[in-house]
Amino acid sequence: MSTLTLRKVAIDTYKENVAYLHRDCTLYRSEGFQALNKIEIHNQAGGTSIIAVLNVVDDDCITGPDELGLCEQAFGQLGGKEGVAVSIAHAKIPASLKAVHRKIAGDSLNLEDYQGIARDITSNRYSKIEIAAFLVACSEIGLERDEVLDLTRAMIETGKRLDWGEPLVADKHCIGGVPGNRTTMLVVPIVAAHGMLIPKTSSRAITSPAGTADTMEVLARVELPPNELHEVVRSQRACLAWGGTAELAPVDDILISVERPLLIDSPGQLVASILSKKLAAGATHLIIDIPIGATAKIRSRHSALGLRKLFEYVGDRLGLHLEVVLTDGRQPIGRGIGPVLEARDVMQVLTNDPTAPVDLREKGLQLAGRVLEFDPDVRGGHGYEIARDILDSGRALAKMQAIIRAQGENANPPGIGRLRHDVLASHGGWVTTIDNLQLAHIARLAGAPMDQGAGVDLRKKLGDAVEAGESLYSIYAEFPADFEFSRESSAQDSGYIIGDTYVDERL
Repeated sequence: MSTLTLRKVAIDTYKENVAYLHRDCTLYRSEGFQALNKIEIHNQAGGTSIIAVLNVVDDDCITGPDELGLCEQAFGQLGGKEGVAVSIAHAKIPASLKAVHRKIAGDSLNLEDYQGIARDITSNRYSKIEIAAFLVACSEIGLERDEVLDLTRAMIETGKRLDWGEPLVADKHCIGGVPGNRTTMLVVPIVAAHGMLIPKTSSRAITSPAGTADTMEVLARVELPPNELHEVVRSQRACLAWGGTAELAPVDDILISVERPLLIDSPGQLVASILSKKLAAGATHLIIDIPIGATAKIRSRHSALGLRKLFEYVGDRLGLHLEVVLTDGRQPIGRGIGPVLEARDVMQVLTNDPTAPVDLREKGLQLAGRVLEFDPDVRGGHGYEIARDILDSGRALAKMQAIIRAQGENANPPGIGRLRHDVLASHGGWVTTIDNLQLAHIARLAGAPMDQGAGVDLRKKLGDAVEAGESLYSIYAEFPADFEFSRESSAQDSGYIIGDTYVDERL
């Protein structure tokens, strides 16, 4: 069998194995390889094999005619070193793809089908095109509730599962769609200060201006290897860490990498994604926050109630004590949108700063109270008062500071972006509408979350009186190009509607 020399190509292909073969390689024509074919690569020295999608190149700087280039992820999986001999062959079609074709045709799939699909995706036997076909079929055909249950089970099985050795392991999750909604960073220290176990592994932002992990990283390390993660949790009864290092339901991360660009977020996939991660992380008791608003992920109470039933059905059958809370998603929570600005809001609440955002404080207390009521020693309806006492007394702040020290405090925390632009009201009146999607878009154009100090700082919220020329919000950015993009977007659509009167339509 002909061999090629392995070469590492410094390209981040984001959860897709990609191989690079020169067009003048003798194997290119003799074996009938074509671009976007899937190939199996065998390390002659180590005996390991991987599957990758083939890209054909014409530039010797990327890979030569006698070389096979691998992206960073694939190179790491193969476990080889540059210069070792590798062989390539056409990859076999994954057996589970037949089940995908059945789903496309409108059939319902069973647990065995979803287990096969999840295993093959995790093993990189699917291209992103094939993953997209699976996701679109599930979204357009729909998933019956038992299919959601089976998909959740299959996703859990693709990775590790944490066991904390305690009967009550609390967690809280928001389905997203509302900027600045950084209540997790309040709930965790409050609940941990009460003594309950709440090991919180969170995601980074993909299409939003900040995730919990991005915001926590302003204050402390979040990328903790499993042994350090366990040490922090054992010492503090909590953590606020990125979940990517724990290998929890890894197929979910691959699916999300395709879902987000396609803007696919069907109820069944949403429930399977969230619950597989939570169960793999060892949660036994979970609060789900579903914000409802015209520009939130869930637009109506009817849709929210349907989603709640699906969460409850799957959670109950997987042994998870789950409660769903419907919340106000008509506008961003807090003032800041972007890691540094959101971290500022959180610390203002924890320090009981009189200028802290009232809505962030209140929502954090409401959710923390619901989690505290999982404790059998806490009477129903008393959780909020206990949470408020823990926050007001400074115990929540002390616990957050202890978690930060345990994870590793950020010695050089970033500041707010150096470039600032104020978006002004064109006329006076009352703030009647705030567009979550547009404000999140503006914050991302400004550079968030990659530039931690970039984002949007709100000056006005729903129901506030506004005078002509008064600031609605400030845009912060670090780089001139990002600054101009965000300014142009805000000029086209500020995301605010100013009316003559305001009617409070909260839940």
